[in-house]
Amino acid sequence: MQASIDAVRVAGTPEGPVPVVVLAVEGESDVVPIFIGFSEATSIARGLEAEDIGRPLTHDLLLDVMEELGSRIDRIVVTEIEERDDGQGGTYIADIHLQTPRGETVIDARPSDSLALAARTNAAIEITEDVFEDSRDDSEKFDELEDIRNVSGEL
Repeated sequence: MQASIDAVRVAGTPEGPVPVVVLAVEGESDVVPIFIGFSEATSIARGLEAEDIGRPLTHDLLLDVMEELGSRIDRIVVTEIEERDDGQGGTYIADIHLQTPRGETVIDARPSDSLALAARTNAAIEITEDVFEDSRDDSEKFDELEDIRNVSGEL
């Protein structure tokens, strides 16, 4: 299923504020929320802004190295959710599909890192139907949350 980054927001939880990247899925009114860390959320938002801040940050550096070696990101795919033993949700799993001088290769990665790279390259974002069905949520729940750019002084 084709997806895109709809927003990077901050949700209030009993444990405190937690960033969430909201994926919109083509043809669906529900979204897929993926809760991530503040540094990853900031990097995704920075990638969406496409603002050059001078020296490269980690995701910019990784992208520069890949491109220098003749590779490009074709797409990222959120492939599954591994359930946690404590019953507190799951861990999302993603793959980065690269075109390299030796052909296509697939690299296992955290969705947050994958999405930070996709935000910088406009690479396609895909999500499996199983992940969508297991994690879909009402988009209105996330519309009212504060945008990460209004919360983080780092941007």
